[in-house]
Amino acid sequence: MSKFKKKQASTKQNVPTSAMPDVVFMLLIFFMVTTVLREVELQVQIDFVEAENIEKIEEKRLVSYIYVGPERLGGGRLGETRVQIDDALVQDMGEIRNVMYDKLMEEPRLIVSLRVDRDSEFGIVTDIQQELRHAGTLRINYSTRRQI
Repeated sequence: MSKFKKKQASTKQNVPTSAMPDVVFMLLIFFMVTTVLREVELQVQIDFVEAENIEKIEEKRLVSYIYVGPERLGGGRLGETRVQIDDALVQDMGEIRNVMYDKLMEEPRLIVSLRVDRDSEFGIVTDIQQELRHAGTLRINYSTRRQI
């Protein structure tokens, strides 16, 4: 037998957690500040018409965009004129009425901004206007580029 006994340390090995909420809060703020909101991926090509008198919309959160232009097929090729709402191409003009009606129910002060390619047929724009009228979205804006 040995004459010497090992002494055990009587201290506890706990991790201090008092600063944990501060660290979590700082990380949350960091990610909120550095995160970039996702932009809409355009599946149609838009070449804006130029205008002399334009007015900027101040409340961007009230605006919903409808894009009209030739579909991008890849490799620099363009297809037929298509309508895009958010990230989806519209297959049937009747979809516009349903989608925009739902958006109007979420935000009663909704403004619909049409971003139309300069070479698009006006008949498509007229069809879109009719669908918007049926949906009750009567506040319509036409996006243009300032004439130089």
